[in-house]
Amino acid sequence: MVQPNTRGHLEGNGTKEMYTFLVLIILAVSPYICKGQHENACDVFPKDQYLEVGSDINIVCQTSCIQGKIFWTLNNRHIKESLSNTTNSTHTVLSLRNFTHHSATLECHSAATQQVLGGTTIRTYSKPGKISCLLKNRNQELEGSPDLFICKWDHQINSSLKIEYIVLCGSSQSELCSSYTTTCTVDITPGSNTINLYEMLNITVRAKTTAWQADSDPYIRNPEHILQIIRPTINVTPSSDDLLVKWKRSLFTSECHCQVNYSKAVSGRTPESVIINKTVEKHSSGAVTITKVESCSNYTFSVRCALPKAPWSDWSKEKTVLTKLNKSDVKLHLWRKVAEPQENGVRRVHVMWKEVPSTCEETFTYVIKQTPYKEQKMGVNQCGRSPCDVYVNQDAHRISLNLFSKDALFVEESVYVPAVGESLPQVTDIQTSTYEGVILVSWEALTHPVSGYMIDWTHDGNQYHWEESKYTNTTLSDLLDKTPYNITVTPLFDDKTGHATQAPQICSRVGDPGNVTMNVTAYDKSAFVSWSVTSQEICSGVVVNYTVFYSTQKGPQLNVTVDGTKQDIFLKDLNPDTRYTIYVTATALTGTTNSSETHFKTQKFGPGLIAAVSVCGSIIILLVLSLGLYCAVQWEKFREKPVPDPGRSSVALLLSPSHQEGIYTFPPFSNPPESICDKVYTEETQTIATSPQATGSNETPASVQTEEYVDPATVPVLHLQNKDPVEAVETQHLSSPDDSTALLPSETSPVSPYRSQTPVHSPTSKELKQVPPKQPEKTMPMTVYVTLNMFEQGQAR
Repeated sequence: MVQPNTRGHLEGNGTKEMYTFLVLIILAVSPYICKGQHENACDVFPKDQYLEVGSDINIVCQTSCIQGKIFWTLNNRHIKESLSNTTNSTHTVLSLRNFTHHSATLECHSAATQQVLGGTTIRTYSKPGKISCLLKNRNQELEGSPDLFICKWDHQINSSLKIEYIVLCGSSQSELCSSYTTTCTVDITPGSNTINLYEMLNITVRAKTTAWQADSDPYIRNPEHILQIIRPTINVTPSSDDLLVKWKRSLFTSECHCQVNYSKAVSGRTPESVIINKTVEKHSSGAVTITKVESCSNYTFSVRCALPKAPWSDWSKEKTVLTKLNKSDVKLHLWRKVAEPQENGVRRVHVMWKEVPSTCEETFTYVIKQTPYKEQKMGVNQCGRSPCDVYVNQDAHRISLNLFSKDALFVEESVYVPAVGESLPQVTDIQTSTYEGVILVSWEALTHPVSGYMIDWTHDGNQYHWEESKYTNTTLSDLLDKTPYNITVTPLFDDKTGHATQAPQICSRVGDPGNVTMNVTAYDKSAFVSWSVTSQEICSGVVVNYTVFYSTQKGPQLNVTVDGTKQDIFLKDLNPDTRYTIYVTATALTGTTNSSETHFKTQKFGPGLIAAVSVCGSIIILLVLSLGLYCAVQWEKFREKPVPDPGRSSVALLLSPSHQEGIYTFPPFSNPPESICDKVYTEETQTIATSPQATGSNETPASVQTEEYVDPATVPVLHLQNKDPVEAVETQHLSSPDDSTALLPSETSPVSPYRSQTPVHSPTSKELKQVPPKQPEKTMPMTVYVTLNMFEQGQAR
């Protein structure tokens, strides 16, 4: 057993002695070589050495070609001068101890000229290590002698050469197998002499190349210590209280130690395993009882065993079983919600409980029983699943829930329903708050001893959640996001239940403010901005303030902030005729919401200037329209005026008193063209005005007694001869205010035969009647003048 180790040691020493002997030979023959053909040669030897990691080496530098000192470099780095020794004037020896470099280049240099005199490359190799061998059965289901021998080892491969590994066994170091990898498998045939299972095994792994060879340290083991027994056969039996795991061990007569590994099957993640160690006596099978498992859940089990100091066997095939419902795990958490009494006093009780997991393979039945405290009369309701509604009167009741499995009572729980108006304590001062999607609930502790508090909450009045707490606060989680919840706290006593107290409705999480819409009305130097916030969510955040951001395309961004109660603002000091970008931010305690950006452009002129221009323009337009209307009316009137026609004009009598009855007439004139120059003016007639008092007449003046005026042209000339000239003139002025000229009386000249013209019409009988008859009076002869251009114009026509 010691021989392989001694051999390896001797081989190592032999290698060193060989190198030393080689150096001595070189030193001995070097004088003769120098005298020969290569007397002046310089070089380093030995060349291209392979060295085991951690070994020592001597390198010789021949310096026959130079005079003076030398120095050494290792991978271009100087080596301490103390490591080299000059044997004579032509040879220097470098001694390296514990050489560990994978590959290194050694060079010898002239100290005077820095010239490289020669060099060599040294490579290292290592021997295999960490050997582990195993005896096992190829068929893990059959008991018997091992038929496989497997060895593995580690080797730091730093060589580019191909390495062959040989596994040697026994004192004779017979070869078991060879491989080019770090593992080797040997088939053990019955009756073979390769491995003796009844004696110590001595294993050596040899690494071999064309340049070097290295043997591992000996690996000595007892065959029983490397024997891997076959894997166990497992069986698992579930019951309502525990699990029984059994397995069959190997037929080896010695005891063995085993491990039971089990874990709950969880989808989506790696389950946490639990390992139970169990020592199995010889000639017996293994068994273990597991109680800490959840009801109606899938668990996976496996077992492995090993002989003392031997490696573990393979794990048995996994066994998955479904656990049964454990009575200790059944927590129905029975609870109820009592509605307000109806008109007939009947109350609806909404009974709720936690059902048995649906993964349980057993069949369960739920039965609700209600027992009035006074009548002791039991009502039975069989409910398929939670929740279940029952109806009770105004008295106190106890509602029981019975869970049956295969017609056998499995679990029973009950809850108390107080009578209407029953004097029982209830909690006060319930405080609620929300934080990151959970609701924190707290309340004032009761002075009356309580066994706990029941907290229930709902978001729609149909689906309830509830939990019991021993403390005066709790945290509600797994809530719907941004949803309002109604929370109720009820105190619990040993045998009764107090009255419930409901907290104010609270949202599971308050969201950002709603959508912000904005309107802008722009002026020249200001703008009116208004906005509104709309939200489709009930739990939107309350706006604390609004901020209006606005800016020009080149200017800085400005902002104005107002409180949350205001939804409009006037922006002042804006630039006229400028384009602005604007948006509004609504800020709540939970976040902010921005409106969409919009653009507006201020007006070039202000509303005052526009209003003034509008008013002035309106006035000018009205003046122009009025002036045009006035001119049109005047023009129309002018067009309607006839040209004076002497033939139709009123004339004064030119005859003497003896010819007063004669009438002097002119031929009629044709109407000349209408022109402002065509007006006809008559000479003033001078008459002797005689007042009624002077003539002794008793008549009333014409201005007083005439109510309706008649054109004198329509009165026969005979009558005009008898009228007072003055009276005729006054009558003419009053009756025709629009005439161009009036017939005026004159004391020194006769009356003009022409008057200003008016349309001629025949007098009516009424008009004739209104002219009172006058007594003939003596009148002075009147002279009539006619302008000649009238006749010329008439002839021209």
